[in-house]
Amino acid sequence: MAEAIAEAIADNAQLIAEAGTGTGKTFAYLVPALLSGGKVIIATGTKTLQDQLFDRDLPRVRAALQIPVETALLKGRSNYVCHYHLNRTRSEGRFTAREHITHVQRVAAFAERSLTGDRADCETVPEGSPVWPLVTSTRENCLGSDCAHYKECFVMKARRDALTADIVVVNHHLLFADIALKDDGLGELLPACNTVIIDEAHRAPDVATVFFGESTSMLQLTELARDAELEQRRKASDAPDLLDAAQAVGMAARAVRLGFDAGTGKHLRVDALTRREFVDALDRLVEDASALADEIERYEDRSEEMPGLKARATAVAGRLSDWRDDSRGDLIRWADVSAGGWQLHATPLSVAEVFKKQTESAARSWIFTSATLSAGGDFSLFARQLGLDATKSKSWASPFDYATAGRTYVPRNLPPPNSPEHTKAVIAEALELVTLSGGRAFLLFTSLRALRQCAEVFPSLLKERDLDFPVLTQNEAPKGELLRRFRELGNAVLIGSQSFWEGVDVAGDALSLVVIDKLPFAPPDDPVLAARMKHLEEAGGSPFMDWQIPQAAISLKQGAGRLIRSETDRGVLAICDDRLVTKGYGRILRASLPPMPFTRERADVAAFFDTQREWRRV
Repeated sequence: MAEAIAEAIADNAQLIAEAGTGTGKTFAYLVPALLSGGKVIIATGTKTLQDQLFDRDLPRVRAALQIPVETALLKGRSNYVCHYHLNRTRSEGRFTAREHITHVQRVAAFAERSLTGDRADCETVPEGSPVWPLVTSTRENCLGSDCAHYKECFVMKARRDALTADIVVVNHHLLFADIALKDDGLGELLPACNTVIIDEAHRAPDVATVFFGESTSMLQLTELARDAELEQRRKASDAPDLLDAAQAVGMAARAVRLGFDAGTGKHLRVDALTRREFVDALDRLVEDASALADEIERYEDRSEEMPGLKARATAVAGRLSDWRDDSRGDLIRWADVSAGGWQLHATPLSVAEVFKKQTESAARSWIFTSATLSAGGDFSLFARQLGLDATKSKSWASPFDYATAGRTYVPRNLPPPNSPEHTKAVIAEALELVTLSGGRAFLLFTSLRALRQCAEVFPSLLKERDLDFPVLTQNEAPKGELLRRFRELGNAVLIGSQSFWEGVDVAGDALSLVVIDKLPFAPPDDPVLAARMKHLEEAGGSPFMDWQIPQAAISLKQGAGRLIRSETDRGVLAICDDRLVTKGYGRILRASLPPMPFTRERADVAAFFDTQREWRRV
């Protein structure tokens, strides 16, 4: 794999490199990247993986190669403490709760001693603390070179370091924000870059979709109204019209939510506009946002914040007006409505052409790598999503001995996956399997409703059998904390959904069973998926076979990949969906799974776990 990547770098070529669990793909791209002598940007899927790569893997490879390359870590601006906003928050006394006041004081002490200002290093303030949004900056409220703290700005220091470094580690969001010209974080880096390596690349099409589109939310409007009101009280207390305009925007944003009535969920623009209440509320919000921009302009010279507030108000009014316009056929306009808010999206029908321009705009290599990029060895869906027409693709299988390591089990006689009885049957099957495995299980569901149904009854079902297995449920604690408890307990059952299907690594005896309730097909009510399916069908393709099956195969492979994480791991993958066996497309999905012996008999699962207990004792 390292040789293939080195060749692609030397040829300024594109390479899709799929590497099974245990291959060592991180080292396989780091070695040629460091040896290339050029400037390399490495984009990872999450900030956690970004920190792991920069703090652990990259130093190890650099030390082994004994190459004096300069490295830098660059994150989005919201990850760095902002001196201006920190000082403003301290002086205004926005928080009254003692805990939050303490958090602000701790951030201030951290900013004094830190060289990077990276909030991930401030361990004394929880990640979810409400103080963080008020002591960091956004693209909209950053004062730029006009800021009095510009010289010591942590964001600018990180960017200066990135400009001079040989290897720069970013995450997907920062990379695609720059490509979409929505942030200036990498604006000077990409032109000087010789190679871009995108790790966890299976996420790239979805991230690109977010950044190549536009979104406006109720939260953005209420924050704009709040910031304008605060600035009026601080610098323009003699301007009651400005206060009225700010408050009007906040009320109008909430009125848009009421315009949807009680209907939560996702709505296409054409459906949303059938409600007169929504149309009137949206029109009023556009008018009020424009009026706020006009009012701010009258007092623009009162403070350094005013120009930015005016730009935010003008921009949001423009996006709302554009959302009502349906003249562009390459955009899918839809609304996502929750119990307490809304988001209006303009999502590109395809990101392929936009991304293709980037990959072909300069002589540089692009490496896309992940454990899950193909469906049964076919890379066409991933390549099509990003416009990678002539890209070479290659797969390296996991070195693990799956024939010994595990079993794939599909239970018999389960109700159809779309029937009301299915989840209850899955829970009953999971109880039997957890009894055999001695806990040590992930129960993964494709819907939050099924997850909640399981979480409500599973502890009592275990208790009825006198089984003392701790039950952990998604969202009862942060993901990292749940995984820490799961590893330490050693016999726990974790009930989760999509967020535990990927990027989760539990090696060792703590995890020996993964139960998946049904095949992970995308929900049919997703307006973006529906529009893309329709477009594909109109072009003569098969939406189900060309898109939904490959996408489900990649997602299923991700979920299955939670089980065997090291050479000594052993376990059972249970997929509670008959379609894997009874449908013709099941063959494609099975081909994407780890090559473990397949069974439909629970007795085989029991025998496997008995054998493993004997093996452990030996």
